Amino acid sequence: MEACTKVTKEWLNTQEYRVKNFAREKLVINPAKACQPLGALFCSLGIEGSLPFVHGSQGCAAYFRSTLSRHYREPVAAVSDSMTEDSAVFGGQSNLIEGLKNANALYSPKVISMFTSCMAEVIGDDIKAYLGNAKDQGAIPQELPVALANTPSFKGSHITGYDTMLKGLIDCLAEPRQEDKLNGRLYIVPGFDPYTANLREYKRLLQVMDAPYTLLPDQSEVLDAPNLGTYELYPGGTTITEMKDALNAPCFLCLQTYSTPTTQKYLAAKEIPVKAISMPIGIGGTDKFIEAIAQFTGKEVPGEITNERGRSIDAMTDAHQYIHGKKFALFGDPDILMGLVSFLLEMGGEPVHILCTNSTPLFKKAMEGLLASSPYGQGGTLYAGKDLWHLRSLLVTEPVDMLIGDSHGKWAARDADIPHVRVGFPITDRVNLHRYPIIGYSGVINLITMIVNTFLEEKDRTSTDTYFEMMR
Repeated sequence: MEACTKVTKEWLNTQEYRVKNFAREKLVINPAKACQPLGALFCSLGIEGSLPFVHGSQGCAAYFRSTLSRHYREPVAAVSDSMTEDSAVFGGQSNLIEGLKNANALYSPKVISMFTSCMAEVIGDDIKAYLGNAKDQGAIPQELPVALANTPSFKGSHITGYDTMLKGLIDCLAEPRQEDKLNGRLYIVPGFDPYTANLREYKRLLQVMDAPYTLLPDQSEVLDAPNLGTYELYPGGTTITEMKDALNAPCFLCLQTYSTPTTQKYLAAKEIPVKAISMPIGIGGTDKFIEAIAQFTGKEVPGEITNERGRSIDAMTDAHQYIHGKKFALFGDPDILMGLVSFLLEMGGEPVHILCTNSTPLFKKAMEGLLASSPYGQGGTLYAGKDLWHLRSLLVTEPVDMLIGDSHGKWAARDADIPHVRVGFPITDRVNLHRYPIIGYSGVINLITMIVNTFLEEKDRTSTDTYFEMMR
């Protein structure tokens, strides 16, 4: 038995198995994505007084909450109307009405963010009609806002659900646009960003730039609240007042190109100027973010920002030799991959395997263009729609020096015997990484620190006594 197992393991590392692995069409093994309702829940947490409401089974809600709690190590509030087998036969209207009544009575939300899971979508529940019936029956007050999002788990991904829920929240809460009453605030949409420190860094940079802004949504306090000895159900988020005034913004700036297309189209249809830029990771990406803010305010970039940029350039220079020429494999969401690949190219790193399960045609074209723009990207390949079992075959047959991605990549990294730097979502086997920004000029320094120190730790770990030196 052991001999058979050994032979099988050895065969899994061959080029022959890689060809068979990439030939499969009907089976997905460990996709590098989560489902739509998880993204919807995450989005809804970023609004003041918002209670996420899952129209679906209790087990689904528990999965979404536990995944977010394991990443942030924080409690995540959400409710479910606990659909069961009888709901699959008779529909989930009675569950929804009873659930809304109980949720409002127990938790007094300012807004309920309702989204669906697989069961409700498969049987075709009409949540808009059910909501109307719930209000007509007095289960909840007529004036209580309830944002709706259809988020079937069997298509799309967590970023799709985030986008759909964000559009639903704006549609529910925002008052009609009045061109003569524009609020002068830049509305910043961070996209599905699992780093609370990124959100705080955006706000800090905007304050330094003296830009009037609203971050929409803002989970930074909700998912990284201070421990003051008492639990607060609704500790922060974009205010209801700012949500009501959202359509009076002179401009929306989306900081992820591929995670909010539905929201962008919705805003454009309202004749609101929308600009989307890449997630500001690396020097080039951060420069574009700063330029966009300066263009909005019409003010010069402050010296404080210029000095921050200079320090990050200095850090790049100090550590350049440790990344230059190294080969990398990466996986994750489209926007974070664009930022990470751009950063590696700036450092002379060579992104070889880039895997994106929830890729889109636009992202594929953009990534291939980015790789082609640099001599360090010529050997890079984007594997669109592939999963982490595909990634394992790539790592063991075409080795690289490091894997960058979330915690789910640890098994492939171990099998390939390469170091693994955790970036993305979810990160469940390391602590506090969501509290270190990877965007902005400070994010450049943090990424360099994580990647280079991991290389140096690996060098020390595997070094013989002869080469176990103080200086690296």
